[in-house]
Amino acid sequence: MKGTKSPIQAVWSWVRRQPPKVKAFLAVVSGMAALVLLRFIVHDHDNLFVAAEAVHSIGICVLIYKLMKEKTCAGLSLKSQELTAIFLAVRLYCSFVMEYDIHTILDLATLGTTLWVIFMIRFKLRASYMEDKDNFAPYYVLVPCVVLAVLIHPSTSHNILNRISWALCVYLEAVSVLPQLRVMQNTKIVEPFTAHYVFALGVARFLSCAHWVLQVVDTRGRLLVALGYGLWPSMVLISEIVQTFILADFCYYYVKSVFGGQLVLRLPSGVV
Repeated sequence: MKGTKSPIQAVWSWVRRQPPKVKAFLAVVSGMAALVLLRFIVHDHDNLFVAAEAVHSIGICVLIYKLMKEKTCAGLSLKSQELTAIFLAVRLYCSFVMEYDIHTILDLATLGTTLWVIFMIRFKLRASYMEDKDNFAPYYVLVPCVVLAVLIHPSTSHNILNRISWALCVYLEAVSVLPQLRVMQNTKIVEPFTAHYVFALGVARFLSCAHWVLQVVDTRGRLLVALGYGLWPSMVLISEIVQTFILADFCYYYVKSVFGGQLVLRLPSGVV
């Protein structure tokens, strides 16, 4: 006799049967509900940004564990790690010259671990690196981000180079995960540690986006004015939303895989 499903399993089964448009609607509603929940349970919304950095660091630690335990970097994108190192280095520079705080320390720790991962992939575990699958050209995102940063950047009183650098790290962070998604798109099968890492990135991106959205709501738009005039305030918010939605599809299949008890994540065609 078949056991009765738990309420969570019943809801999940119902969601899986829905058409893509309904799933997309449910995802948006869930995201909005999560934002409302975070607004009431997190009193200092700056903590969300710290939490985002912490979750990103946890994701990197998962990668380190994978590299040390399994002695393989299969499924990882070197290009994504290098783009991550670039935007972290630029953001670290901006933190030192513009506003030194707890974020600076977190960025320094994350940059250090990211550089270690790059070193392992490039030199120690090169034989297992799937270079043919990691075929996303970095300049497809790097060049547009640089051009966009030169055209649209903060209008604060800081040096022009610092303002362009600040804009660059915002834009580059939003798209730095694209090479990793291309690798997973090419392989279709994502082993557990890589899946955990990318899911951690997705959670970090959502927390960072929630931080900005809730700050804008709480200040009734005054935060956008404080960031400067022109297109820059809107671009900050758009960048946060874009980087969240880039990973939303993968996070859905990750959660689906976890609820299904599957250790290896298999992605259908067209995902990410």
